[in-house]
Amino acid sequence: MLSVNLRWSRLAMWWAVVHLTACASLGPQLPAPSGDEIESETLAFSVRTLGASGEFDLLSSGEVAQKLRATLAGRPLSVLALSSGGSSGAFGAGALAGSTRNATRPEFTVVTGVSTGALVAPFAFLGPSWDEEMTRIFTTGETDGLLQSRGLGAVFGSSVYSGEPLRRLIERYADDAMISAIATEAAKGCLLLVATTDFDSGEPAIWDLGSIALHGDKNAKSLIQTLLLASASVPGMLPPVTVRFRSQGKMRSETHVDGGVTLPFFIVPTPEDLPQVAAAGPQATTVRVIIDGPLRNVPRRTHANALSIFSRSLSAGLSHVTRTQLQSTVEAVRQRGISVEYAAIPASYPLSGAFDFGAEAQRSLFEFAATCAAADRLWIHAPAGSGERVSERAQASGGPVCPADDSFMGQLAALKN
Repeated sequence: MLSVNLRWSRLAMWWAVVHLTACASLGPQLPAPSGDEIESETLAFSVRTLGASGEFDLLSSGEVAQKLRATLAGRPLSVLALSSGGSSGAFGAGALAGSTRNATRPEFTVVTGVSTGALVAPFAFLGPSWDEEMTRIFTTGETDGLLQSRGLGAVFGSSVYSGEPLRRLIERYADDAMISAIATEAAKGCLLLVATTDFDSGEPAIWDLGSIALHGDKNAKSLIQTLLLASASVPGMLPPVTVRFRSQGKMRSETHVDGGVTLPFFIVPTPEDLPQVAAAGPQATTVRVIIDGPLRNVPRRTHANALSIFSRSLSAGLSHVTRTQLQSTVEAVRQRGISVEYAAIPASYPLSGAFDFGAEAQRSLFEFAATCAAADRLWIHAPAGSGERVSERAQASGGPVCPADDSFMGQLAALKN
């Protein structure tokens, strides 16, 4: 998990962004919890899980690991983490679809998602049978118009853009059929987790969507939709989201924003609680991370307008923080004797900005990732407990520079333990 200092440095960066884009307007105050509503959560990793009683409990990473071991009963543990990344969520979706095409996509035991990664996470969790719907979202223009300006309302409101287009998109795909399918997988012991940021405390909150689908009854769909919206609501760009839930015998109301404010991505259980290969047998645990963005930025011209400068600055800051988090995660997982595979958008790919949800940009990025995955040039492999340099794969003649071809990204796999 990120350190407290790193979390607050990211909050400071987002605060500067809000000032830049919303002119530090004097809007109405957001609701804040009263003293008796504040739960005594520690800074340690914990997952908010809905029990059969209809109340949320906190599970530590160790408790999550214990439950997984009991449920899996010796079966392999496969973890997938999907990162934040604005409009680059099309990359993660394409990577999944391409892995289906070449029959290399595993059944994931645990899927985690942050921000745009949270929106793709349910499709990763439910498997290839949901690829058609996922593909339609990113290739047929359904993302076009997600950023709907609030005009003068942005000056005294809570955001530059309306959250309604994203809410409507989430409601279209997170329907009764999806909630039922999530509940079915959760009943098998699989985990679907997404992160938001508690705006009042400035701390990440991790939610077990599978437990909500199982035990949320008639409120399950609405709460899952709300949490997906909150996880992707960039502060200042989209409005904060109010989340209402029952915990410790009373209803709570919290304000949540984009999970990427505090976590670029996360692994559950945390690396120190993952079962070691020596104890669980060969290939018992696999960890994969999809970064919906580049790990570095190449020099390029930027237009002298607020949105272009904002987007470029945001991209630079997130790339650095995400790369740092990926490096520490790779090293920690490998120290447990577990191999890691990861993929990110090569710096050479012509991204048009962190907030380009236009149909052509989304379709192109989706197909790029799908093509790389289908050609087995998506993943960079970091072998367990080894500091050896990973050799670069030969780039196909005339093809795109895929993640596995990128020498800079490959260097992360050769970290010394």
